[in-house]
Amino acid sequence: MVQPLERAHQILDDVTERILAEVPVGAVLFDAHTHLGDDIDGMRGRPDEMLAMFDRVGITGSFTFCLDEPDREPAFTAANDRTLAYAAASPDRIVPFVRLDLVERPIEEATRCLDRGARGIKLHPRAQGFSLGDERLDAVFALAVERDVPILIHGGRGLPPIGDHLAALVDRYADVRLIIAHAGIADLGGLAGHFANVPGVFFDTSVWSVVDLVDLMRQVAPQQLLFATDYPYGRLPNALLLALRAARLANFDEAELRGMLGGTALAIATGAPLPALTAPKGPAAITHSLPLARIHQYIAMATPLLWMRLPDRAGGLGLALNAAHEANVDGVPDADLIRHALSVAAELWAGIGEIEDRQQSELIARPARMLVHLADILAVTTPG
Repeated sequence: MVQPLERAHQILDDVTERILAEVPVGAVLFDAHTHLGDDIDGMRGRPDEMLAMFDRVGITGSFTFCLDEPDREPAFTAANDRTLAYAAASPDRIVPFVRLDLVERPIEEATRCLDRGARGIKLHPRAQGFSLGDERLDAVFALAVERDVPILIHGGRGLPPIGDHLAALVDRYADVRLIIAHAGIADLGGLAGHFANVPGVFFDTSVWSVVDLVDLMRQVAPQQLLFATDYPYGRLPNALLLALRAARLANFDEAELRGMLGGTALAIATGAPLPALTAPKGPAAITHSLPLARIHQYIAMATPLLWMRLPDRAGGLGLALNAAHEANVDGVPDADLIRHALSVAAELWAGIGEIEDRQQSELIARPARMLVHLADILAVTTPG
């Protein structure tokens, strides 16, 4: 009998092949947001694992920076040195960014790392506890303009609205190239309102919710989107499926898809000319069948429990699976794949509470979360 974990990987492999068939022929794939190292939350990113993941789908390279490391003090120096070492070992694949803490000599650390080969700056206002209104950011933005390197800034959960402060910085440093991570969901409307069709400002696609990404796509130029996984938090094939399905819903043409998948990020990395910005293309609404809407609703109920490794006492996965059976009977495209993914995820999750070691439990939790995430992406983007 094939065990649930083996079946999980079979599903993920099948989806990988399926989504690769949707990538435009000859498109360059480049990941605009990855981490290597050990985070204080227990997450780990390793270069051999990341590059093997890239090889599986043909990703040529990535913007890479450290996690919120246990030895981050002082100034992320040790962690930044490790990032530079990883890049030195894979110079054609890892584009290193220096991570900064505004409290500890940020300009000195940025200058040190840029002199040693760093090619961008990473800022994380939530993890490092600073406001986007912090006047110390002026020196960082000035240095980025002076050294002609991009800044990638966390724009995801755990932040107050950041659009006004970030827009003020971009106004003062108009030549800066800024990548707002996680589709700017912390202040999606505000950030899109400030930066739609602003040259040099980009959003990466590393989000959980495909709804967030489609909403961003309807507000900013296609050329402002950069494919990203957020490895090790985000994984393939999920990240690629999410970006491609959202772009298809937004009616991106082949050139726009190529730019989002890697062409634009590669241009940022190499200093090549950036594409001209065009009008947003996303839809104002998403319509799907009630069984698919119910699947999405029940997955949303279960998702926080999956991330916290808690039993699904509310029964969200079971309800989503029942709705998937209904969708399959109704002949909804992808319903069978959704049902299989949810069924295997539920089997995996049933025993998660018995595993005490975090790294061991992650071997089960990660594919379970990935299967549920795949089911959600398909439920939202499948015509019903």
